[in-house]
Amino acid sequence: MDGATSTGTAHGPATSYAAADGPRVGPATGTSTGTSTGPSAGASNGTGSDPVPARDGAAPGPVRRATIKDVAEAAGVSRSTASRALTGRGYVGLGVRERVQHAAEGLGYVPDATARHLKQQVSRSIGVLVSDLRNSFYADLAAGISQQARRRGYTMMLADDNGSAADEVAAAERFVALRVAGVVVTPVAPDVVAYLSRHRVPLVEVDRQFGEGASDAVLVDNKHASRRVTEHLIGLGHRRIALLIDEMEWTTGRERHAGYEEACRAAGLPLEESLVVAARWDAGAARAAAADLLRRPDPPTAIFAANNLLAEAVWRAAADLGVRLPDDLSLASFDDAPWMSMVTPQVTAVEQDAVALGETAVTRLLERIEAAQAPPRTVMLGARVLQRGSTGPPPARAAVRSGSAGAGA
Repeated sequence: MDGATSTGTAHGPATSYAAADGPRVGPATGTSTGTSTGPSAGASNGTGSDPVPARDGAAPGPVRRATIKDVAEAAGVSRSTASRALTGRGYVGLGVRERVQHAAEGLGYVPDATARHLKQQVSRSIGVLVSDLRNSFYADLAAGISQQARRRGYTMMLADDNGSAADEVAAAERFVALRVAGVVVTPVAPDVVAYLSRHRVPLVEVDRQFGEGASDAVLVDNKHASRRVTEHLIGLGHRRIALLIDEMEWTTGRERHAGYEEACRAAGLPLEESLVVAARWDAGAARAAAADLLRRPDPPTAIFAANNLLAEAVWRAAADLGVRLPDDLSLASFDDAPWMSMVTPQVTAVEQDAVALGETAVTRLLERIEAAQAPPRTVMLGARVLQRGSTGPPPARAAVRSGSAGAGA
């Protein structure tokens, strides 16, 4: 599948397991290198992947997988009997079942899930569409989805849209073509939600939401967590707190901004537009924006970075300018990342349990599959603030010094 990586028990590329009309795995005439598993004599290496017999002096032909037809012939039964014996659906005598299973093992037969799904019009695969697997948040989210899907007897088909709305819809089209049972998506635009809904594919939005009231979602309580971080900084004595944010069009950005403003209003602090800086998703631009903040004549004494990538940008900009954490500047992040507990000082952060988000999303998706007509439901998960060494009282005099002394390593 272009642009989508299949994980879990894959359906396998190109060759169908159920190609009943194609050339079948031997009985070819020749010397046996293994134990024959059926009444037919022939060359077999016991793996079910015998090459097509070669002409004298010619290279061997391509290896082909065993089919249900091969298993049936090896066991001396009909294809329908072999299918019942292997799937457990329908009666088959114990002796016949054992003979079929032995033949399947000897041939290395693996059922063709794609063919079964086409026949039964059901799938045991879940499409998963995330924004950027290089970001540890999305990698952990995918891990949670995969774990829960496997526990529930499903496989995961994973695609990374790299934040592109067009690539997101293209991946969704492939999921529909593959007849996935449903889709879990971290949408970057409403288009993908509309497309999947139009094709009546069960879906769950995760982390952010565009189809409020129209589709299921599993979200973090961004507003409450953002307010708590800002209150933490205010409680330390900070009055000039900047918010470095990637966007405010999505639910994540809007709610994190709203939580920051709520905390400032409750503390009687003025809402200065100049202290809310949009840095989008480019790492270099975010680092430059953070440096511009710190070079101001009246720089903030604390910066709340709205995600882990922005927090890294602030960290690096502070190091570039010789600004010490937390002596000259306090830094807090929405999103914990592994590096934040490996540096000195460690970074105060909102910890989102991305694995739990993924697990909950799969649970909600399977509930939707079972009850297609039930009203849409949004599940809200909490988050906790990890107070670490990067936040402290504001300096008596905020000043940006030049030099090579960094924020830590």
